[in-house]
This record gives sequence, structure tokens and C-alpha cells, in this order.
Amino acid sequence: MSDIISVEHLAYTYPGVEDTPGVPVFADLNLTIEEGSFVAVLGTNGCGKSTVMKLVCGQDIPHGGEIIIGRGLKISYVSQDASELSGSLFDFARQREIDESLLFAILRKLDFARVQFEKNMSGFSSGQKKKVLLAASLCDSAHIHIWDEPMNYIDVISRMQLEQLIIQYRPTMLFAEHDKAFCDGIADKVITF
Repeated sequence: MSDIISVEHLAYTYPGVEDTPGVPVFADLNLTIEEGSFVAVLGTNGCGKSTVMKLVCGQDIPHGGEIIIGRGLKISYVSQDASELSGSLFDFARQREIDESLLFAILRKLDFARVQFEKNMSGFSSGQKKKVLLAASLCDSAHIHIWDEPMNYIDVISRMQLEQLIIQYRPTMLFAEHDKAFCDGIADKVITF
């Protein structure tokens, strides 16, 4: 296996306000992600898990240390928030340039009713929206899938089905999650804050 992402001495401090100094969140984080690995980032809320993922995705957030990303690396990122989804699934698939049939097949495996395919996503529940984003990510031809708390709003049966899909598709993954059973089921490397 080859390294696709390397994080060296990463540090982040919440910015201060006016005369108040910033608050250090984490320091000297080192992490290597190899092709084919499943890396779980664990810790309490506010410890910097989401920030690490955003930094790896290339978001412009002031930080210390270095992030080395393989040349031409394509990242598929799923944030915690799925509320922005609206419009039709058909348009969504076209805009994301993903295979519509594959998207629908994965959604069906996640217990998505066929009748939902015709509805506007703005009326979907939070769990349905999250399933759409996760299924779309699995359709992406990415080198790594970075998921921030993918089990938010997902029921236990869908969690188990998603775990099976991940094992079947074998994408390289970096994810933050509080669901211990999900982490135990797929993670082969754990980073704890």
C-alpha cells in the first residue's frame, strides 16, 4: 500500500476574539493514510475532528504543521450537514456527474423507498438527506472518501447496510464517528483526540 495523505505536526487553535487569546485545540498531530485503509478519528465534540478533515480536504483554515497530499488526489467529502439538499435526485446525480443507476441502487440498499426518487429532496428527512450524500460519495470515483459523522440521523439497520456497502466497495476512508459499533466494524486504524 502506498501513502496518499501524510499529516505532520498538525496544530490548530480556535481564534481569539478581540483581546482574548486563541484556545489550542490540538497540536503535533501526525497521521498517515495509506491506500485501502479505513481511518477513524475519535474524540469528544469540539476536539478538532471536523477541522482535521476540512484541512485534509484543502479548506483554507489557519493551522500549523504540514499536510502532504498525493498529486492528483481526488477527495469525496461528506460533511455533517445535509440540510442544503433540494431539487430532484436526477438533477443531483447529473450535477455531481455520478451514475444515476448506481446512486439509486445504493439508495435502495439503504432502504430508500423508490417513491422517494421522484420527490424534491427539500422534503426529505435529515436521515434521507444523509443517505443521499453518502450514496453519492460511494458513487464518486475518488481516491479517498472523507466522511464527517456519517451516522448522524442514520437508523441502526441502515448503519449495518452502509457498513456492508463500505466493506463491499473497499474505498479508502478517513471518517469521524461516535458510533462505536460502526467504527469497530470498519476501522483498521484509529486516531483518538
